[in-house]
Amino acid sequence: MSVELKQCIQELLYQHECVTVPNFGAFLTRSVPVLIEQNSGVFNPPRKEISFNRLLTSNDGILAHYMAQKQGISYEHALRKIEKEVIVWKQRLNTQHLSFAGIGEMRLNPQKNLSFFPYGTVNFDLNAFGLKSFIRKPLTPPNFYKTEESKTSHIMENENKDDLMFTPSGNENKRTPLWRYAAIGVIGIAIVGASYYFGQQYVADEKAKATEMAQEKIKSNVQKATFDLGKLSQVDLSINANPEVIGNAPLAEPLYSVIAGSYRSMKNAEKKLAQLQAEGFDAAFTEINPEGLHRVAYGRFRSKREALNLHNYIRFSLKEEVWYLEEN
Repeated sequence: MSVELKQCIQELLYQHECVTVPNFGAFLTRSVPVLIEQNSGVFNPPRKEISFNRLLTSNDGILAHYMAQKQGISYEHALRKIEKEVIVWKQRLNTQHLSFAGIGEMRLNPQKNLSFFPYGTVNFDLNAFGLKSFIRKPLTPPNFYKTEESKTSHIMENENKDDLMFTPSGNENKRTPLWRYAAIGVIGIAIVGASYYFGQQYVADEKAKATEMAQEKIKSNVQKATFDLGKLSQVDLSINANPEVIGNAPLAEPLYSVIAGSYRSMKNAEKKLAQLQAEGFDAAFTEINPEGLHRVAYGRFRSKREALNLHNYIRFSLKEEVWYLEEN
């Protein structure tokens, strides 16, 4: 069980900035941008660093819901299994350290305070999937010009001491090195600029590939999650041409809805309803609210637990703004 729970935490850190273990603490991720070390020439891709906060212990439903879906058990059963494992973790910390594969290690210091040491071996940033650190070898411009000794060796000597038709100017000898240094500087700047451009281009291309792969993975997870919501209870509704009659009709028993939005315009409400249905949700209209707004729901359930499961999935996994409504 310990391995299964730790594996769930590691998988969720790819998708969430905060994964809370009820009554134990929360693992947090912090994004770190691309880092280029000027001295060593090492290019480090973007990554996410892991930290731990033992003060965040309230259950947000993410871990238990994910474990329930992965193991095919109920939400309540998954929550009880987590609570039992947390008790074992706390007892183990009194005598030894507690390790999380790919994440980090925990131990109690002499003051009985919990310390967390991240491993840093796994990059939890999906946008950097497939990217690795690499070293840019420093570029040195070739020596296009000879040294001062070679220059002097090629100066023509007048062995016969005859008078020459011309003599080199002392000012030109002094200016020549300046022009050479200027040329070397321009060439060096051009090479460094080209190296930086192609390096950035490489990072951008790799990041685009990683983003595309991550989007495909997220899309696959969303499709699976849509079909893993369980069997919905059949709801028999009497539908008339006027939707306001539906909204004002009294309900025989309470319904629990996950609201996507409220619209004053029926046209906008129908447009939102069609969008949610195209995405695979059993979207429907709810009762019209007292202000006369048309509410569009991701789904309506007779089971409160099913509605809360869908609410937590859309809010924490899909990062969409929704709210829960109990219709009486």
